[in-house]
Amino acid sequence: MRPPDVASAPGGEPRPSTASRSGGKARGGPARGDASNTADTVADAGGSADARSAADTGGAAGAGSTAEAADSGSGAAVHGDEPDRYAGARAVSFASGASGDVSGDEPLLAARVHRPSDLLRLLVGLLAVIVVIGIAAFASGTTSGLEQDINKGTGQAPDVFVKVAGLVSSIAVLLVPVAFAIERLIKRDGLRIADGVLAAVLAHGVTLATDLWVARGAPATIQDALTQPQSGGGLTDPVHGYLAPVIAYMSAVGMARRPRWRVVLWVVLLLDAFTMLVAGYTTPLSIMLTILIGWTVAYGTLYTVGSPNVRPTGQTLLAGLRHVGFRPVSAMRAEGLPETAEQGDRGRRYLVTLEEGSPLDVTVVDREQQAQGFFYRVWRRLTLRGITTRRSIQSLRQALEQEALLAYAAIAAGANAPKLIATSELGPDAVMLVYEHRGGRSLDALADDEITDEVVRGCWEQVRALQSRRIAHRRLTGDALLVDRSGNVVITDLRGGEIAAGDLVLRMDVAQLLTTLGLRVGAERAVTAAVRVLGPDKVADCLPLLQPIALSRSTRATLRRLARERSQREREAVLKASEAAKQARLEAAREAGQAGSKAERKAVRAEKQAEKRALEDALHEAREEDLLAQIRRQVLRIKPQAPVEPVRLERIRPRTLISLIAGAIAAYFLLSQIASIPLSTISDAAWGWVTVAAACSALSYVAAAMSLLGFVPERVSFLRTVVAQVAGSFVKIVAPAAVGGVALNTRFLQRSGVRPGLAVASVGASQLFGLGAHILLLLAFGYLTGTERSQDDFTPSRTVIAGLLTIAVLLLVVTAVPALRKFVSTRLRSLFAGVVPRMLDVLQRPGKLLTGIGGMLLLTAMFVLCLDASIRAFNGGHQPLSYASLAVVFLAGNALGSAAPTPGGVGAVEGALLAGLVLTGVPKEVAAPAVLLYRLLTLWLPVLPGWVSFNHLTRKGAL
Repeated sequence: MRPPDVASAPGGEPRPSTASRSGGKARGGPARGDASNTADTVADAGGSADARSAADTGGAAGAGSTAEAADSGSGAAVHGDEPDRYAGARAVSFASGASGDVSGDEPLLAARVHRPSDLLRLLVGLLAVIVVIGIAAFASGTTSGLEQDINKGTGQAPDVFVKVAGLVSSIAVLLVPVAFAIERLIKRDGLRIADGVLAAVLAHGVTLATDLWVARGAPATIQDALTQPQSGGGLTDPVHGYLAPVIAYMSAVGMARRPRWRVVLWVVLLLDAFTMLVAGYTTPLSIMLTILIGWTVAYGTLYTVGSPNVRPTGQTLLAGLRHVGFRPVSAMRAEGLPETAEQGDRGRRYLVTLEEGSPLDVTVVDREQQAQGFFYRVWRRLTLRGITTRRSIQSLRQALEQEALLAYAAIAAGANAPKLIATSELGPDAVMLVYEHRGGRSLDALADDEITDEVVRGCWEQVRALQSRRIAHRRLTGDALLVDRSGNVVITDLRGGEIAAGDLVLRMDVAQLLTTLGLRVGAERAVTAAVRVLGPDKVADCLPLLQPIALSRSTRATLRRLARERSQREREAVLKASEAAKQARLEAAREAGQAGSKAERKAVRAEKQAEKRALEDALHEAREEDLLAQIRRQVLRIKPQAPVEPVRLERIRPRTLISLIAGAIAAYFLLSQIASIPLSTISDAAWGWVTVAAACSALSYVAAAMSLLGFVPERVSFLRTVVAQVAGSFVKIVAPAAVGGVALNTRFLQRSGVRPGLAVASVGASQLFGLGAHILLLLAFGYLTGTERSQDDFTPSRTVIAGLLTIAVLLLVVTAVPALRKFVSTRLRSLFAGVVPRMLDVLQRPGKLLTGIGGMLLLTAMFVLCLDASIRAFNGGHQPLSYASLAVVFLAGNALGSAAPTPGGVGAVEGALLAGLVLTGVPKEVAAPAVLLYRLLTLWLPVLPGWVSFNHLTRKGAL
């Protein structure tokens, strides 16, 4: 195989391409240098002496030039016309001459990279700093006891030893960084020294800011924990102004990664800390805070400006290949291959041509690529139940050994996988794996008509071979399956796999491959081939794992894209049917107007009913089954008794995590408010007003039932609807308020005989009308609040005017930006396509409409009166606010509660109501217990009757 920009000279000696011969230089790069200079440059740039020794041993690689690859062929074929998996990828090439010089084209690597590991260390450091300050603030007894114990233990140290140690440490703590800087400058690694100096300067600034805060703004407990009184008066520094910059410098330049320097560093730091503690110049927490600030600032600096890129170049690769006994002629790097969070750690791939023999596929993995997707892997490991055994952070040696083991195990199992020929390190920051070249194209690169039944069966045969030895692949996506010229399937990218995998992981592989093939050939062909190769039992066992969370990230993204396209087609079909029905209704109305008879008017009403049915039929016909549902249906046809209930794979969901965090904050807020209320305030409450508040809370469920049934033309039991609203008080505790109530009401209407589409439309109409009523009431009461100060002045308050202007500006922005305008109009059209026909049914029954509107107004009135009675209960029966102001406070607090992610709006509603009442003139000692009583009556006390109602309706089949 010859890369597109390298031509072979007679006798196997490569000849530089035309681009390289012109002018003696390749585009964008220097002329070729000798082997030793190249090796030294590589070793110094990457901090690697091993690269230099590899170059000297194997003949070395030349300096090489870097430039854009010639676009001829864009990924050459291998062995004649054989299609290759490198096809379609941008190629960069190197050629090695007989003298060991290297010429070629390779794009310049980024000079600096932002490492996720640096970001992780920064976050850990910030968290540790917060913990230390928290200990200093809230555990003063513990910190003072620790100081006394340390002073007692070190007080017996000889004074001579302490003085000598202090002198040596104070000198060494300055000399060690200077010595390391000289050593790095000799190695021509000045970038690291510059990073260290920048980190030291920033650490000094943070130290000064921390000292200033502790001296002037911090609580007394933090001052006592971080400072010591001096004999001449004043206090010691909370953070040491010279030690923190030194730690930041040494961390940024990477001294901790060099064993000898690391030992010297820790000896000096411990000696310096010991002498300062013995001499009474600092405290234990001050030492800890100093080290953490220096460490955190160092990694924050490295992540912000980027670390020097030590990724090996193509010249280093050729030198490494010579070091393990190969004689490479050229190397073509394939770019443009996917590098997602799951796939980015697969390494850079090269197609290497040898002087003799078949080409090689070489994969180079470095620390930067290995760190890609680190946070995604950590999140998967934390949130999924027992399906990830790979560590989130692996050393290069561990990654190398794992891939080598999997490669040998796959071949031993009978799978058609590339043979691993050699492995080697490319310095301390990279490794390479050398495979025999298996030409072919990936499944993703094949056209649909090229994926024959033999290819699909071949994919399943590879999985059967792996699973016969309990080997899990874990990445059975289209780019991991190659099809060679003979049509044989080759399975690659085994690095993420597992040896001795459990049943759950093996079943996930089957589910993943079913989805991968289903996306290309359809569910029926994928399932049929799987059953023929694996058998119906193994295929049926994967159904509980056929869920998005068990699939690869790229597959989930494809399924989401298809779902969006499917929803768009459904919306377009409904809108088209709605437009056609509207035109038919207009024509019928014109004919009825001309005739004017009663029979014709009945015909118009019949046309409206026909329009509604047409919309429902159009939506039903437009609905398409998603791929996973199609696969389940195909499997159930073959084995009807197969389990289909999804397995719970998620240990914790993002929404649950957010709810837990928000709930913890809300609980802290509530407990602090309860602790600030004297018990005498609760005992002095007017229990008559408490009874009134409880009655208003109870009547709110009747009002909620009215507001729902007002938008349901069908006959539904009013009493049972009231019970369903009481059950909603239990549901909203376990789900956000705006979500739980909608789901429960929709389910209740369906169980009451309302068709699913109409039930969703009724609840949507109720929610939409309720939102409009909420906004109108808020504006109306806000206007009245602004005009309360003067009976003769009806000018609204500035707040109302500012709110209206803000809404107007937002509307202008939405209408001016085409993307926003299209997004909003599409959503509104799809919403009204289902809700408006339902509203037309309601408008034909004025009694129903009056019930719905009256129920919404009554619901708001009951909540306002409940809040009013709660305030009066703790204020001697007096109400300092008008009902308009009280309504504004309630409506604003309720809006925030609906938007909050916490169940029932816990925390958000309390905070908003308390802030609103205090700002409008209610004393805090009255507002706090009033808000707690209001929430107790409307949220917490109804939970038990709500649970009883929920279970009652469930047993009766109403939910």
